[in-house]
Formats: sequence, C-alpha cells, structure tokens
Amino acid sequence: MKIARVEAIPFAIPYRKPLRFASGEVQTADHVLVRVHSDDGVIGVAEAPPRPYTYGETQQSIAAVIEKIFAPEIVGLSLLEREVVHARLERTVGNPAAKAAVDMAVWDALGKTLDLPVTQLLGGYTDRMRVSHMVGFASDEAMVAEAEKVRDRYGITTFKVKVGRRPVDLDVGACRALRSALGPEVELYVDGNRGWSPSEAARALRAMADLDLTLAEELCPADDVLGRRWLVSQTTVPTVADESATTPGEVTRELLGGSATMISIKTARTGFGTSQRILHQCEGMGVEVVMGNQIDGQIGTACTVAFGAAHRLTSRRAGELSNFLDMSDDLLTEPLEIAGGELVVRPGPGIGIEIDPDKLAHYRQDR
Repeated sequence: MKIARVEAIPFAIPYRKPLRFASGEVQTADHVLVRVHSDDGVIGVAEAPPRPYTYGETQQSIAAVIEKIFAPEIVGLSLLEREVVHARLERTVGNPAAKAAVDMAVWDALGKTLDLPVTQLLGGYTDRMRVSHMVGFASDEAMVAEAEKVRDRYGITTFKVKVGRRPVDLDVGACRALRSALGPEVELYVDGNRGWSPSEAARALRAMADLDLTLAEELCPADDVLGRRWLVSQTTVPTVADESATTPGEVTRELLGGSATMISIKTARTGFGTSQRILHQCEGMGVEVVMGNQIDGQIGTACTVAFGAAHRLTSRRAGELSNFLDMSDDLLTEPLEIAGGELVVRPGPGIGIEIDPDKLAHYRQDR
C-alpha cells in the first residue's frame, strides 16, 4: 500500500462552446491527469484544472510542481498516511489544484486497495446529489435557451447565473429574462467572480430583489474588505465566499469578519482532505455550504459528487455538477449521466471511474 510513483499528464479537450464569466473564459479543458501508483499495482486518478486568472496555476506549473516537488516528498509513504501526505504538500505554498488532485488520487488508490467506494470512506450519507447548472455570459435569449434546454433534457431546476458585467443592467436583465422564462419553481442564484464593486453589487441586488435569488457568490474582490462587509449588511440574500475562502484560515476570516454567510467547497482546489476540514469547520459554526465547480471535466465532477454525497450538509443543496456537458469529449470509459436533475455516485471502489487509454493517448499533450 505504499506510493511508488506519481504521474502528472497534461491533456487538452475542446469545449463545444466557451464558458464566459467576469474573470475570464474557458474554451479548452487544458487539465492535468494525476495518477498515483501503489507498489501493489493499484492506480488512483484525479484531475487538476488550472485557473491562472483565479489561483495563478497553469497546466505547465501543475505538472512541474507535482513531478518535481510533490512526488519526491510522498513516494514511499503508505496510502493510509494521508495526514503525512497533507503535511508534506503544505510545505509548498499555493498550488491548490495540484495539491487537491494528488490528495484525491491517493484517496482513489486507497479505495481501490480496500475495495470500497471513496464516498463511503468519507461518510456515506447518500448516493446522489441534485445538480445545479452554470449559465455563462451570452445574450439574454441565448442564456434562456441554454437553461431551458438543460432543464428539459436533464431535469435540472437549479441554475447559477454568471454576473459581473458592466453596466449592471446587463446582468439584471439576464436574470429577469431567466426568471420570466423558467418560472417561480426554478432556483436561481448569481456568481459575480469578483466583477463588481460593492456599490455596483448592492445596486444589482436591489434591482433583482423581486427575483427570489437564493445565493449571491463573490460579487466583489476579496481585497474589498470593508466593502464586502458593507454589502453583506445591505442584503438578505445569503453571501457565498468562493475564491476568497480557499483555506480553513481564509474561511475563518471571511465568516468572522462578516464578509460572507456561506462557503463554496470545491474539491478541485481543496481535495477531499482539506474540503472535509472546511466542511466540519462550517458545521461547527452553523454555516451552510454549496458544492462548487471549477469548470471540471467528468473526472473532477465524479470527485465532487463523491464528496458531496458523502456528507449530510453538502448533500442538502444542488451541487454544481454539469459543466462537463459542454465539453466535446472526456477521458472516462463510461461517461457520467445526469437524469431527473440528479447525478448518482459512480459505483465501484475508489471514485468509481476508469480512464480510457485510447482517449488519453489522443488528448495528452506531452507526447
């Protein structure tokens, strides 16, 4: 059960259409497949999605830090020594997606070794999650058409709407069009990706007060410390910290400082180990959470639903689990399927996924 080798394989899969939001856009899934090999032949897998406009990581930097720094630190450790793995990864600052992928690949290898699903090892609360779909920047008509298509085809009734454009009336109009088209039974919430100032965000929320928004995520930059606190005091819509709360310490500061009232947990940036730390921290403080999406492919989505379904608090809300639908392909032998607005945890040991070797050979970028 010892870690014998760690691989970081860059691959690239185009999106059918780009996802656009306030801090950037994604046209290609230029991710990194991480494989942790044990000395008895088990291989654990996960993926790292680089988001340079949010965390500063690139495909090249993720591969380099895993192969040159992380791998030498953890080779020889047992798959059970997860705290030791965590401590050694934390010697290096930053690099959240790289650390998360290594952590989840270790968990996957452990689950396969024990012949148990990771979701049961983590908590085993349920076997599925409701799905929330992200709607990116486009014309009002295009955003409505996408939401209606996703609702009708997959049964999804929760939508996260990207906002943060200027003037704010652009996004107010888009949200109003979505509410009008989808009706009152559909849940809508907004994510600004730090695009607005506090005053712009307050104006937008006032203009949308009649739309029954359930959450407002990262409308302002994390550096707007006083402005974010002021904004929370101006609205009754729960305020979600996402990019501003990527570590347990940041979570504490955002919540106790009054800059947020909820936390987004993303396994793509905090793996299973640190995500569980943050989850238990939020439970202890009486704070709700939502399972977020780092524009993950199917590998990352399988990890998110495995974690989200494992715990009571994370399974309460719809998780952001559908953005892989916009990818032109993926690496799994059996693709994920959303039905009835839900995504079921993959059966089988570990995370429950297998990599198609032909697809990996086709999409990998290092050969």
